[in-house]
Amino acid sequence: METNNFVDEKNVMFSSFNLDYRPLVNAAAAAEGGQMSSILQFVIILAIIILAAKASGFISVKLGMPAVLGELLAGVILGPTLLNLFGLPFVSDTHLLEGFRHLAEVGVILLMFMAGLETDLKAIGRVGKVAVLAGVLGVIVPLIIGAGSSLPFGFAPLQALFIGIILTATSVSISAQTMLELGVLKRKEGIALLAAAVIDDVLVIIVLSLFIALTAEGGGLLDIVFVLGKMLLYFLVAGLVGWKVLPWVMRQAQKLPISEGLTAITVVIILVYSWSAEYLGGVALITGAFVVGVALSQTPLKHELEEKFHTLTYGFFVPIFFVSIGLAANLALLAPSDLFFAAIIIVGAVLGKIIGCSLGARLGGFDNTLSLRLGLGMISRGEVGLIVASVGLTQGLISQNIYGVMVLMVLVTTLLTPPILKLVYRNVKKAEAAAAAAVEPPQGQLKDVSGRRYTVAMATNRYQPDVDFVYTRQDKRPEASPERIVKPAEKGSEPR
Repeated sequence: METNNFVDEKNVMFSSFNLDYRPLVNAAAAAEGGQMSSILQFVIILAIIILAAKASGFISVKLGMPAVLGELLAGVILGPTLLNLFGLPFVSDTHLLEGFRHLAEVGVILLMFMAGLETDLKAIGRVGKVAVLAGVLGVIVPLIIGAGSSLPFGFAPLQALFIGIILTATSVSISAQTMLELGVLKRKEGIALLAAAVIDDVLVIIVLSLFIALTAEGGGLLDIVFVLGKMLLYFLVAGLVGWKVLPWVMRQAQKLPISEGLTAITVVIILVYSWSAEYLGGVALITGAFVVGVALSQTPLKHELEEKFHTLTYGFFVPIFFVSIGLAANLALLAPSDLFFAAIIIVGAVLGKIIGCSLGARLGGFDNTLSLRLGLGMISRGEVGLIVASVGLTQGLISQNIYGVMVLMVLVTTLLTPPILKLVYRNVKKAEAAAAAAVEPPQGQLKDVSGRRYTVAMATNRYQPDVDFVYTRQDKRPEASPERIVKPAEKGSEPR
């Protein structure tokens, strides 16, 4: 009765302000009854997820692996395969998992924005041929391997073809995060990886859209033309707006007399670009986030945005995204026959990307070492692969068991990528550390960090594919233009 009187009194007091405090009252009443309200369940689960992600990432780093590997494994442990966090007795709200997935989607959007912000368009121009060939062959080869591997298991041709389409997707976010941690994202192969992944993503969406249009009732040539035209129009408009309008908008946002106006306006732009990419352009929403990141990387505010968004992205949203991948897997549902098929699909998925992307990079002009690195970086699947698999499930093209196999494939390929890249770049980082020790840093301190500061090559507008020194000043500002750092073997020689 006391609670009812409290409600009545407050209704009178705050009616003029149109305030609805009833969720707080209900939460308090639920707490008195020994039950947790929906918001309390959400808060404690969110705390568990972030703590588990960062603790697992810390352990992974201590073991010599990238932090992202530990965050992915944390998702497996918390997911239905082991602990089933969202199935614990205190979790009664069935909508919590959906809300968590939305946060994870925001995480991958911000992660792709950061990857775009780290992109150098001039460097991409130098690897354009490599990126196109790697992206195209990185779609064709996995599609053929996936479809061919599925036919012996009794799948119909259309089902086998769709399984091949699922294998074509690449999750650049996993590789980008790993390469950022290793400090190699701005290398030639890192830049080519980002460009090839964008091409790969666009091609996968085109292939998926065409497949659905052709297999759906009434699909025909007009549907194909419409899909392609919509994608082309989106990239044209998004590119022009990013080139001509966004720099002016950002300058005006910087002048706003409000707290963190630049950050708020940038978040709005990222979300609008992501929404328009999928809703209007027919491509994945992460593509829109990457496009706006690339556009803003050409403005003088690039480094300021990197600093502002790093904490927001990597402290909150990105750990949720990586844990969400592990939470999507429920290996307990798979039968022995499904596991054998999953093993074949996983091997095909790994080999398909390595062979296709490496071959494309080699044909584009990379040497064998750089081609292999690019191919290995394209192994991981992720949100795009899960999106394609979800479409197949809703369209009736694959069963629930096959969807579980695809989730397992996405999880395994994602888990494989960080340690593989770590192993590949181990000797490279050692060689760079030795070279850095032999060079006297100009007017500052030479450090080896994971992508947050600015390479000498980028600060001087000079691209160096074989060296990735990082130069930081006391004020950590990019205004200074340090002299070019050369390896001992290059001393006395002219810049290439």
